[in-house]
Amino acid sequence: MPREFTRSDRVADAIQRYLASMIQQEVRDPRVGMVNINEVKVTRDMAYAKVYVTLVGADEQTSLISVSVLNKASGFLRTLLAKQLSMRTVPRLQFYYDHTSVRGQELSSLIDRAVAADKARAEDEHESGSGGEDT
Repeated sequence: MPREFTRSDRVADAIQRYLASMIQQEVRDPRVGMVNINEVKVTRDMAYAKVYVTLVGADEQTSLISVSVLNKASGFLRTLLAKQLSMRTVPRLQFYYDHTSVRGQELSSLIDRAVAADKARAEDEHESGSGGEDT
């Protein structure tokens, strides 16, 4: 039976779980707020891990500053990860701001506005059309 997940997928999942708690508990920089780790991608040779993050309640400029702080703390976080993971080498961490959740919220609000406009237009047509049928 073939394996469901590759080793890099399992390592990425472990890194995501450990980093979520480590950033919250160990990173004391006030520029780093509430961080959501959306995804971790580990290269096949386990040399690098791309960590995609968003920050709760922060605008894009503040988020980019926080990501740069996380990139500067990546060596510290990598050392903490090495204590948790039983691997010969721990991947180098590279943090990236994830635009997908922000873009998803924008698209969702656009869809909501379009649906509301269509509903209002349908109600207006129904009201104007029903007045002529009664006479």
